Amino acid sequence: MTNIIIVMLPYFYLPPSSSGLMPFVPQLLLFGVLNIMSVIAASGRLVDAVYDPFIASQSDKSTNKKGRRIPFMKWAILPAVIFCGLTFCPLVRGESLHNAYWLSFTLICFFMGATTYIIPYNALLPELTDTAAEKVKLSSFQQVGFVIGIIIGALVNNFADLVQRFFDISNRDSAVQYTIWGLCVFAGLIMLVPVFSIDEKKYSESKPSHLPILPAIRKTFSQRNFKYYLISDFSFYMALSIISSGLLFFITVLLHLPESMGGLLMGIMVLVSLVFYPLINYISKRKGKKPIVLFSFALLSLIFAMIFFLGKFPVSPKIQVYTLVLGASFPLASLGILPNAILAEIAEKDAAETGENREGMFFAVKYLSVKLGQTLGIALFAFLTVYGKDPGNDYGLRLNGICGFVLCFIAFLFFTRFREKKPRLKKVHS
Repeated sequence: MTNIIIVMLPYFYLPPSSSGLMPFVPQLLLFGVLNIMSVIAASGRLVDAVYDPFIASQSDKSTNKKGRRIPFMKWAILPAVIFCGLTFCPLVRGESLHNAYWLSFTLICFFMGATTYIIPYNALLPELTDTAAEKVKLSSFQQVGFVIGIIIGALVNNFADLVQRFFDISNRDSAVQYTIWGLCVFAGLIMLVPVFSIDEKKYSESKPSHLPILPAIRKTFSQRNFKYYLISDFSFYMALSIISSGLLFFITVLLHLPESMGGLLMGIMVLVSLVFYPLINYISKRKGKKPIVLFSFALLSLIFAMIFFLGKFPVSPKIQVYTLVLGASFPLASLGILPNAILAEIAEKDAAETGENREGMFFAVKYLSVKLGQTLGIALFAFLTVYGKDPGNDYGLRLNGICGFVLCFIAFLFFTRFREKKPRLKKVHS
């Protein structure tokens, strides 16, 4: 559902002229700088700035007999499903400020529901694992689920084609809306799997934290490694959100390819990235996680620079886009697996030193950073569309490539300051 929001929100509400979709919010500039879509995208995350640490604190301090995490996750599913679907149901069929107000409301409610699920869910990672290798392995499985979500989110237009064909729906907007509602219900059913299949009291050994919320936040930020981790993670997710929001635009406007290729390309990128999972697990055990993360940031910065020149290289559009997708597959894999495993180690080390289990707070601050990065990425993308988002008028889309390059370079610089404990290799005795 999160990826549906990232991929489809700008495309649905501010579509390019060649998409067959109707724009639902006006391209108004506030203060002469921010377009209204940028402000809407940021509105939900402003609420999260308060709500994320609140949910983390409540989860960390919970004494529920069924566990600290699962009970929160159970009650978050239905609101997340309902408000993700409603996000794509504008009140007025046409450009209107009423749609902007409605969109702000539904996004706030969706993000609150998603936060109530995601923060406790990720706090289970350090609680269910004992060793660094187990954390990387479980994080790898988490990432498999996440990237499948990316594929499904990118296939919305492909599914909408099928809905139009089999249900004889002529209106493209309606077909996209029916598709998103179906995917939201499917997502809700999948979210039930951990709720019913994990016996938290049996597999998780943790004790409630007794720190009030503000001291807990201060202690979380006092970790030196965590600060450098957080800045790099924020920059990465802001860059990733730019490429996710812009994918359909890059394909249709810069390369003049059909929008249905979006799902295919995302699927190829994800499937190729899965091939790298065993290699990343192996290298991280031998050389550590930091060198892999730094290499991934460097490679991704070059890929973003390439976006600026899409459609201008002296090769076919398909070769250009496949080169882009295949080049991004390794960073997608490594930056999907390793950061959560790194954060789990930071949280575990902190718990050992302080005696307080504040895994929820670490992941709350991380996911607040992620969501702010994603939102600012969408907002930046939406803002730059003012400078061109249509065939023949595409400068705004190309500027996103430069912004992504800068963000990944910033992530690289800050992560060089991260101090990693070198992995110990087992000695072989004769």
